[in-house]
Amino acid sequence: MKKLTLFITSIFMLIPAYLFAQDDESSLSIGGAVRYNVILTDYEDGSIDNNDGQFTWDTWRINVNAEKNGVKLNFEYRFYPTFNTHFVKQGWLGYDFDEKNNIQIGVTQVPFGNLQYNSHNWWFQGPYYVGLEDDHDMGIKYTHTAEKWDVMAAYFFQPEPAGPAGGSASFGFGGSGRYSYDIVPAGNQTNYERNQLNLRTTRTFEITEGNIQLGVSGQIGQIWNQVQDETSGRYAIAAHTDINYGNWNFKGQFTNFGMDAIDDSGQSIDAVQMGAYGSPYAVATEMSMYSAGLSYSHDVDWGPITNLNFYNDYTYFQKNIDGYNDAHQNVIGFLLSAGNVYTYFDIARGSNHPWLTENFGQGLGQGVNDARWNTRFNINIGYYF
Repeated sequence: MKKLTLFITSIFMLIPAYLFAQDDESSLSIGGAVRYNVILTDYEDGSIDNNDGQFTWDTWRINVNAEKNGVKLNFEYRFYPTFNTHFVKQGWLGYDFDEKNNIQIGVTQVPFGNLQYNSHNWWFQGPYYVGLEDDHDMGIKYTHTAEKWDVMAAYFFQPEPAGPAGGSASFGFGGSGRYSYDIVPAGNQTNYERNQLNLRTTRTFEITEGNIQLGVSGQIGQIWNQVQDETSGRYAIAAHTDINYGNWNFKGQFTNFGMDAIDDSGQSIDAVQMGAYGSPYAVATEMSMYSAGLSYSHDVDWGPITNLNFYNDYTYFQKNIDGYNDAHQNVIGFLLSAGNVYTYFDIARGSNHPWLTENFGQGLGQGVNDARWNTRFNINIGYYF
């Protein structure tokens, strides 16, 4: 696989110079965002205490987009004061060979499922929490866009670089201070993601007042246990649709994944450790997910407010391991757009959900039987520039 990586990289670097000299124009733009969260929860203790409410600084980020002689740069770095961490979300170099063919190398979005998101809300859909929505990894991606067909193929040697986890001083590719969920070393599982291949294709059908996009995605890769110095396999597949009809949008996706993982003693395990932002948590090695989201966009003229987008997104996590309990996530709410300010008003509910609980990180491993439906009311206020 190392030879394959060097070969692909060499092809990109050896593109004849005259291709890059066709456009002498250059551009540079710098942007970013500042976001805040208002939080009120109703978790396992069964009471809503206003003193438990929070008004936190969610994140701030810097975005850089540049282009010179046809070579593009797209870079985003995020800071999360609440989690005491910071990290790269994306950072890639790209080149458009023509209007239909593009290549990106660096930290780029994994071509899997509905893109850019499989969700309408601030919380994403369920696949995000197992590393299968808006995931970003380190590798190379090719995109071919035709009139009705889109095809993406990618090779990722490893996940994106991680920042500090909870303010610790450790950096690297295996840390849990990151934007998107990946397998990370924790406890007696010194496991890492390696050598991932992705293929995604979609077909778009035009209809009256909209369009229907149908697609399939496939992913295979390795899990490397550092202590045993052994690799095992993993896969993920998805069938997805993205439908626009007038002011309505529907996103549906079926996702299935499996992982053949071991711990540091060489024993097979039913749950791996996955991490993002801070502490890692257990995720069942075999799971199917059914997600569906519906939204309605309504333009208004209320001073600075120009649009309201109402939505409901639901995911059912079906764990395909005996003795493991299924999980649910449902988010209902709306997005308010006012100039550069975008505000999400979400009521997020879930059972056996690792973020919607007093016991963070529990739920996507074995979970508990007859888990309580917990609720979090969340307002995310973001200024994007």
